[in-house]
Amino acid sequence: MKNRRIRLTDYLVTAFSFSLLVLASNSVAQQAEPGNNRSMDPAKARVVEHWTNDRRSAAIPRDFVIDSRGLGYLRRPDGTLQPYGHQIVAETAANSPSPNAKPGGGSNDTTSPLISNMDPREDAVTGEDAVIGASHTFSATVTDDVEVRSVSFTIQYPDGSTTQTFNANAGAGDLWTATLSGFSDGNWSWWVVAKDTAKRGGNSATSAIVDFTVDTGGGGGGGGSAGDSGGDTVANAEWTAGGAVQTAAGRLYFEMPKNAKRKGPWAGFVCSGTAVTDSVSDRSVILTAAHCVYDDVNNAFARNVLFIPNQAGTTGSGTDLNCSNDPMGCWVPSFGVVDTHWTGTTFPNNIAWDYAYYVVAATGAHAGSGTEQSLEMESLELAAGTLTINFTILPKFDDGTLGTSSDDFTYGLGYSYNVDPDFMYCADDMTTEGAVNWWLPNCGLAGGSSGGPWVQPMDLDLDIGNGPVISVNSWGYTGSPGMAGPKLQATSAECVFGAAEISALLFADPDPSDGDAGVAVCGSWIAP
Repeated sequence: MKNRRIRLTDYLVTAFSFSLLVLASNSVAQQAEPGNNRSMDPAKARVVEHWTNDRRSAAIPRDFVIDSRGLGYLRRPDGTLQPYGHQIVAETAANSPSPNAKPGGGSNDTTSPLISNMDPREDAVTGEDAVIGASHTFSATVTDDVEVRSVSFTIQYPDGSTTQTFNANAGAGDLWTATLSGFSDGNWSWWVVAKDTAKRGGNSATSAIVDFTVDTGGGGGGGGSAGDSGGDTVANAEWTAGGAVQTAAGRLYFEMPKNAKRKGPWAGFVCSGTAVTDSVSDRSVILTAAHCVYDDVNNAFARNVLFIPNQAGTTGSGTDLNCSNDPMGCWVPSFGVVDTHWTGTTFPNNIAWDYAYYVVAATGAHAGSGTEQSLEMESLELAAGTLTINFTILPKFDDGTLGTSSDDFTYGLGYSYNVDPDFMYCADDMTTEGAVNWWLPNCGLAGGSSGGPWVQPMDLDLDIGNGPVISVNSWGYTGSPGMAGPKLQATSAECVFGAAEISALLFADPDPSDGDAGVAVCGSWIAP
């Protein structure tokens, strides 16, 4: 079966007249992992075996961004931008035209920019490290004989190896700044990279590495841990509040083809997803982004999909091969469901429909921890729990009040690639980006978080870490912070969800390893 699509004009459960197939097989396979006494469906067992350590290590975030001309790109872990659906080089701060550059690509200047007055910095007298709170405005003075083209700030985590880079904003008096939040207690470092507008890519300068200490108990603004009521925006921090979102959300591994003919090796990717509440008992449903389910350039559904809920709770060393050291093990979905508008055009023209679902059979899909226990542990939704999706109530946005006390304060969560295996989050007052997207202006979640849930409101008092999902992490811009999420309320998201609840395997390929395991449905909702 090749790219089978079903068009449903309305969300009417009674319109589905087909019968459900049995989501099991008479032949079973045993996964070769310690502690596994129950059987898996043979095709799904092959998916678990497929994800060797080498393949997991080679998988990269499916991280979508848009440049200033509205062109889409896949941002790779090293920060480079791969054209998506076209062959045009990205227009970033490093290669965009400069108003002061001479025709032909800049001046003949050979002097690198000068970086000074970094904040935070060591005390000039005592030599002691600067101390900041959970949020701080980082700044540096950068001057150049011609013109500064770009400045970035790189933050090194206390582990000494993990880093994250942020674009700085130009201000008055050659001052470049970036306000960053979500720091945790510990010893951190940072440095500045600046580039000018000279020819052949410009001259580059890198500052010395500056150490600083974070003390969130010292009145530094809060925001360093989930549930902080200080009112600060959180750009990117580890989720420590636990709760329902901790267990329901997880990391997705999958592959997509490198060409439309599906010839040669497929590329491995990582995203995030969330088990959500459904109305049927023979399956569980995972909400994620459509770009984590269907490749709209090569026209294929993802293959070899593996979902690991609460992967942050692993007792192993990050994301490894062993499902038995993850708190609830791993699940292999049977197929994905997307809107036909996602499959009919290419990112970013289809951003309004960047929502999708994976369907997981209630039996035969589970490997690893808990497999030897009750049948309930085989069901993803019973083992991991679920979050509800808000399809009906318009979420709050632009309410005019700042911080956690505002009704539009929204949490975006997901599994970032560069701090494996931590579960990360951002939190911000929600606004809009165009007619079809919600927007968290300061969200700095890293690649790998795509498809993770947006929760509004987040219950941090009575039922810690729980609330309705209103969107998913979708895309960002190449040269500025912020995260967009598709609207789930008053769109086709509910129709697609309805199809995920009752679509039988007759309408998808039951082999999850060949790239045809999915259906495209609905299509009646047209974005404004």
